[in-house]
Amino acid sequence: MAEAGRWDGGVLSDSTTDLTDVFEEHRPVLFGVAYRMLGRVADAEDVVQDAWLRWSGADRAEVREPRAFLVRITTRLAIDRLRQVQSRRESYVGPWLPEPLVTDLGGTAPGTADRAVFHESVTLAVLVVLESLSPLERAVFVLREAFGYPYAEIATALDRSEAAVRQLAGRARRHVEEGRPRFEVDQDRQRELTERFLAAAAGDDLAGLLNLLAADARLVGDSGGKAKAPLRIIESADKVARFLFGVARSVPPGMEFTLLELNGGIALLAHLGGVPDSVIQLGVQDDKIQTVYVVRNPEKLASLATS
Repeated sequence: MAEAGRWDGGVLSDSTTDLTDVFEEHRPVLFGVAYRMLGRVADAEDVVQDAWLRWSGADRAEVREPRAFLVRITTRLAIDRLRQVQSRRESYVGPWLPEPLVTDLGGTAPGTADRAVFHESVTLAVLVVLESLSPLERAVFVLREAFGYPYAEIATALDRSEAAVRQLAGRARRHVEEGRPRFEVDQDRQRELTERFLAAAAGDDLAGLLNLLAADARLVGDSGGKAKAPLRIIESADKVARFLFGVARSVPPGMEFTLLELNGGIALLAHLGGVPDSVIQLGVQDDKIQTVYVVRNPEKLASLATS
């Protein structure tokens, strides 16, 4: 006789404890899929919660592979949610950036997935590019490139033919390759440049800051109209540096900066009185800062309140 909570002929027992344990085992992967699909922590958490409701009410006799079942329903729920939020993003005030996510990728990457690709798939730069994909293209890209799922499994999850999935994957991959910046992923170097960036901006060192920036550097600010931030992308090293200097001169007393890992890279978290004020992350290419990402929308910083 099979032990409680074990597999016997591929069917799980109905114990609530068993159901919870199995779901919690796979929760990191489910959240990883949902976050990459949606770019928002709250939306991803809602999708995972909906997946739990589907899981807890599922017919046990129909569930022979819990992970596959859970990834399938999470992906479909995320596609539905993405279609709902896309119209809201079209009216978003100013540039849109993903919600910063504190990353600890140790237990979430499938063993068969290439860890460098898995790590890169959660960066702000890649998530911004994924915004331009259709929901189905994004789902295929996430499942294939980030989690290494075979085309046949993705086809089953999306209720599409394998040929259609391969076509979607090729189209999504080409689009992402064309749109994503070639940023470094060396965290030690990123940390060093971030520290030098902060020192130059805070120290009124214009020459030092300009030396760190690529000639065609860009600053992308996300406030959603709920905080002060540029409503258009700022382009060129000179304009980015002068904007940052203006901001640095108006930093209120008591503002503190900490370094932490967000979206697989080093970032600066500015907080005032324990409340997150902004996140700054640098995209680095050829040892120069190519893009300065600034997230100031308070709704997107709420999850960092305890960081």
